Amino acid sequence: MEKKDIVFGLDIGTRNVIGTVGYLDGEEFHVIAQALREHDTRAMLDGQIHDIGRVGATCAEVKEALEEATGLTLTEVCIAAAGRVLRTVTTHVDMDYPEETVVKGEDLHTLDMMGIEQAGKELKGAENDKYKFFCVGYSTVKYYLNGDVFSSLEDHKADMIGEDIIVTFLPEDVVDGLYSAVGKAGLSVANLTLEPIAAINVAIPQNFRMLNIALIDVGAGTSDICVTRDGSIIAYGMIPMAGDELTEVLVHEYLVDFATAETIKRASTEGGEITYEDIMGITHTIKSQDVWKLTDPVMQKIASEVSDKIKELNGGKSVSAAFVVGGGGKIHGFTEALSKDLKIVNERVALRGEEVMKNIVFEQEDIKKDSLLVTPIGICLNYYETKNNFIMIHFNGEMMKLYDNGQLTIVDAAMQAGFSADQLFPRRGREVNFKVNGVSRMIRGTEGESAIVKMNGKSVGINTPLEFNCDIELIPSTEGAGGNGTIADLEEFTTEYLYFTVCGHRVKCPKFVEVNGSMVPPTYTIKEGDVIETRAYYTVGQLAEFMDVSIDDRYEILVNSRPSSYDTLVYENFVIDWTTTTPVAYAGDYIVEDGEGLPEGYEPEEDSESSDTITDIHTKMKVETVDIPVKINGKNMVLSGKKDYIFVDIFNLIDFDTNAGNGRAVVTKINGSKCCYADKLHPNDEVEVFWKDEEKSS
Repeated sequence: MEKKDIVFGLDIGTRNVIGTVGYLDGEEFHVIAQALREHDTRAMLDGQIHDIGRVGATCAEVKEALEEATGLTLTEVCIAAAGRVLRTVTTHVDMDYPEETVVKGEDLHTLDMMGIEQAGKELKGAENDKYKFFCVGYSTVKYYLNGDVFSSLEDHKADMIGEDIIVTFLPEDVVDGLYSAVGKAGLSVANLTLEPIAAINVAIPQNFRMLNIALIDVGAGTSDICVTRDGSIIAYGMIPMAGDELTEVLVHEYLVDFATAETIKRASTEGGEITYEDIMGITHTIKSQDVWKLTDPVMQKIASEVSDKIKELNGGKSVSAAFVVGGGGKIHGFTEALSKDLKIVNERVALRGEEVMKNIVFEQEDIKKDSLLVTPIGICLNYYETKNNFIMIHFNGEMMKLYDNGQLTIVDAAMQAGFSADQLFPRRGREVNFKVNGVSRMIRGTEGESAIVKMNGKSVGINTPLEFNCDIELIPSTEGAGGNGTIADLEEFTTEYLYFTVCGHRVKCPKFVEVNGSMVPPTYTIKEGDVIETRAYYTVGQLAEFMDVSIDDRYEILVNSRPSSYDTLVYENFVIDWTTTTPVAYAGDYIVEDGEGLPEGYEPEEDSESSDTITDIHTKMKVETVDIPVKINGKNMVLSGKKDYIFVDIFNLIDFDTNAGNGRAVVTKINGSKCCYADKLHPNDEVEVFWKDEEKSS
């Protein structure tokens, strides 16, 4: 048969390099040849290349051995970045809405981007900006709706949403080191994946990944872990303990070199007796049970650490099952210890080897199907699924390399380019918070403009999938204008003027408002934290000052026909009579003409020289008046002659001089609650007015 698409894969590990050459035929993968070479020095530590030249030389040896075995010329290779170099960050983010809002899918995507951005910042802080990182995966652990845990948020109403999210990163220098090492062996990279993905391609079939399963690759330096749920890998992690910890125990106990200790450890997995020679040249024979007893405490610690990491990656709970691959996982008692720590039955923690290689055909007769081969074969199989896990694009004129997890969008490229979530989604401008008459109020900002995105010259959405070698142009989103409003915009500020009758003339005065204790005009722009008090009144003194007249103190001041003083409050349509020290020509901007400011339909009597009281105006207009019973300071009374009444109208019924306090404050209440002079009165209201600290008679 014609073998058109032969693949060459290298598993570059801490201890050795395993090369595999094969091809896919239908559902079966045929392994033509395999070769293994151990590093002759510590050229790699914990899955990361430290000596590129030596690792490259070992890769070249494997390549040459496979070329000799197959008769092929190998120029392209598939490789995998070790799971142990991945960085996993778990973080929490919240997103507030300006008002209660129905949660949409776009909101959840924004929340994810905020989580990735925050995790990236936390990672940079932990790594001291030493590396540049690729985000290679993320998964939501928990959602929060208004602070409570929810399994799903979409279509719920919320003031605030949040999530716990796991984000996984890969250092760029790890990728570059792998590319350089295979380059030293005269190879170019056809495909790069992650070791946990490669292993899972063999150990956990796609139809199993709907289940919540952990895969543990116990190697020499570290134990790499990945967790699946709902059809995909949700998290990666590792612990810096594995087979070497067990080997080192044997080195010290049996007084042998590291290589001999490795041989003893591997032989003990088969049972029976083991013969070895120590550094003194003395030959010993021991039982496998002795090795197990010696390594058991360390094995138990590794199992415990792996179990804790699995639970952390899985949102604080155990998984349904666990599969173990790699040579370190073959140590006696490991799967039993792991099942105990995970609190799942022994049968659900299993070493994966020959049973998962039913579709693997070895054309070399001397190869044994073993858990050691899971990752090398997985690297080859990944080639047929993804072809290339890194793609190149142009982003705002710069070449960019991204790890392709099969779901890359323009948002991912923007995040990799350093754009924050705030730059990708429109933001509402800052609101202005203030108080009006003691009540909190807010003016909302406007919504900003969305980011402008183009792919290959065409306008697209920010969640458009990336294409290989595409050209992306992105102009950041904007923040809307901040909340903006003036005093004149307030619902309490119904008119800009107050009208009084002064000595028979209608007078128009601007309505002022106090902001933070100072008088301001209607055009004042409201600021954050302002305390606003509307003033629907003048004092007699302020009115005289506005009209630029001097009151003759020898004569009485009358307000609504009652003796008053400079401090007496005068409200809308009050009637004021005073005598000035010099004759006044009533003219100017404050004099009302043509009935301005009067209730609609009012016409004054001809040749009338007297001023009208409020009651007179309503009577002449034939306006319907209403009598309402009220209780004032415990006495039943009736307000009459008007259609509507406010608190200040009670002074027409009682004798109470608001200027006789001698420094004491006036207390005003309606139905037991503090009120203002302009507050509306209703039938049967109980009204109180008294001096502060004064005993009231019931």
